[in-house]
Amino acid sequence: MTSGLTPDAPAAPLAPRPGPLVRTRTGLVRGTTEPYRGRPLCVFRGIPYAEPCVGALRFASPRPARPWTGVRDATSFAPAFLQPGDPGSAEDALYANVWTPDPAGRLPVLVYVHGGGWQVGAGSVPTFDGAKPAALGGLVVVNFNYRLGAFGWGLHEELADPATGLTANWGLQDQAALLRWARDNAEAFGGDPGNITLCGTSAGAVTARLLVGAEGTRGIARRLIAISASRPWAPALSLTPQDAASAYERLAADLGTTVPGLRTVPAAVLQRAWTALFDGPPERRPLSSGREYRGPVVDPATGVAPEPSPPTVPVMSVHNRTEGSFFTDPHSVSFPPAPPAPRTEDELRAAVRDVMLKCAPHVDDHLPDACLRAYRDAAAEEERPADPLSLWTEIWGDAVFRYQIVRLAERHARQGTSSQYVMEFAHPVRPPHFGTPHDATSKFLFGSHAHPAFVDQFGDSPLERRVSDAFVDLVASFARGAEPGSPHTPRWPEYRPGSPSALVLGGPGVARVAAPSKLRQLRFWDDVDWLPA
Repeated sequence: MTSGLTPDAPAAPLAPRPGPLVRTRTGLVRGTTEPYRGRPLCVFRGIPYAEPCVGALRFASPRPARPWTGVRDATSFAPAFLQPGDPGSAEDALYANVWTPDPAGRLPVLVYVHGGGWQVGAGSVPTFDGAKPAALGGLVVVNFNYRLGAFGWGLHEELADPATGLTANWGLQDQAALLRWARDNAEAFGGDPGNITLCGTSAGAVTARLLVGAEGTRGIARRLIAISASRPWAPALSLTPQDAASAYERLAADLGTTVPGLRTVPAAVLQRAWTALFDGPPERRPLSSGREYRGPVVDPATGVAPEPSPPTVPVMSVHNRTEGSFFTDPHSVSFPPAPPAPRTEDELRAAVRDVMLKCAPHVDDHLPDACLRAYRDAAAEEERPADPLSLWTEIWGDAVFRYQIVRLAERHARQGTSSQYVMEFAHPVRPPHFGTPHDATSKFLFGSHAHPAFVDQFGDSPLERRVSDAFVDLVASFARGAEPGSPHTPRWPEYRPGSPSALVLGGPGVARVAAPSKLRQLRFWDDVDWLPA
């Protein structure tokens, strides 16, 4: 899921220069001074926030990093956590990166959780460079790596940690440890430990929603920015506890060991075996859940509920206008790559059925046709395209992401006790790409739309720069505890379903206040009770 789904190569750090020195709870670190648009900025890369979870600590709860003597070099990124497509990734990867305009200040802190479907991504990829929001927004920006794949997102009682008793979701435990680390070390980097905003995109937003209400991290983050955040539900985005246990038992049998013995299997071997277990169409796999991604295992015994109550902290909820075009654009380089687009009616019906099978154990024969009728009717009423690629794209994005995001925002508005601001990000990508895809937001929040790897798709005209500047302004003002605002946007009211109260960001006018678009087609998912109870 998300902007992190493209397995970017780690950004090359600038040549080290005599840089700022700060004292963290575990020791001194020296970073670099890297002004951004003429504004001062200090950057610290590759700071350990936990002990390496290798060997006997594989599948263990993260332990605090051990103190060191002397000065630790913090001028280079650590490797990404072990993942497909990145030969430089490694199991020893629990490190944080910090961008700060003033190590002696007391600034709001933005902790960012990268996406990537809980399979790929890292704090070092160019997408998530924290320089722009730090320098222009006046924020201390923290991002980090966490455990992925088989090492981070599963459950088995035989992998219980003797110290904590926890048996599941080690990547979520890493994120909780990082949030506590950010609170404990904020002052060292000029941040206010009592003013932390937690932000995530896609997979990172799903878990950020969990963290703000979880025991052990509740109260650390004072605000939540959830970008493209659906909910962790099986079979689509997580394994059932039974399938998770079966997955590790199958891996152990195939690799000639026991479940606890998986701690001694070479990391690359275990990672490849896990990936292979979920290859092919879902209906042909040995496990029925984890169909699109394998994220947090929903298990109340481990503290992960299918959907917690609406957050009690102020929320900025963001979704993309065309979430599905990340997954259906044949010109995008994504992980996994886009399948061939349907051309005929039969191919379209089969493609829609495949999308629905990502999210439901069974799909009745009439549902794809009913879905297509509903989407064609909505497109005709709203004078939008209804060609096979457009319909397939809309259905994919809504089924997996947008339907849940909009309905969760509506529920928060009805039942929540905190303020909520809803944004529809609508800045179009450049041809031959189309729509406003699932990964677009991060490129504009971090200003990485201008990076050479992304500029052909996202652009870097004065308009793109204004949209990006506005996004940074909105996030920074929200992180300071104010109503989110920018000189480039109209006043953004709290969200009230049924009224023009969402901020639509992107396009020639930069921003406007309106109702979220394409609401009629979402009624189909209401009628079929799409979300599990």
